[in-house]
Amino acid sequence: MRELVEHMARTLVENPDGVSVEETTQEDMTVYELRVEEADLGRVIGKEGRIAKAMRMIVRSAAARHGQKATIEIMD
Repeated sequence: MRELVEHMARTLVENPDGVSVEETTQEDMTVYELRVEEADLGRVIGKEGRIAKAMRMIVRSAAARHGQKATIEIMD
């Protein structure tokens, strides 16, 4: 799942080397903390957060297929 988040982010940004993903667990949910360079932050969030919402939905759906819960937090 971590690779999925990293792949989605790397395809969106101009500097793919600046992408990092950390996996943490909070209660019964896996949280993927996504970090990108400040210049690429807008590309990952999108207008009105549409891209971020779409990425979260993809991760939630993929996790649900495995009986898990997951989300993405975009860190600045």
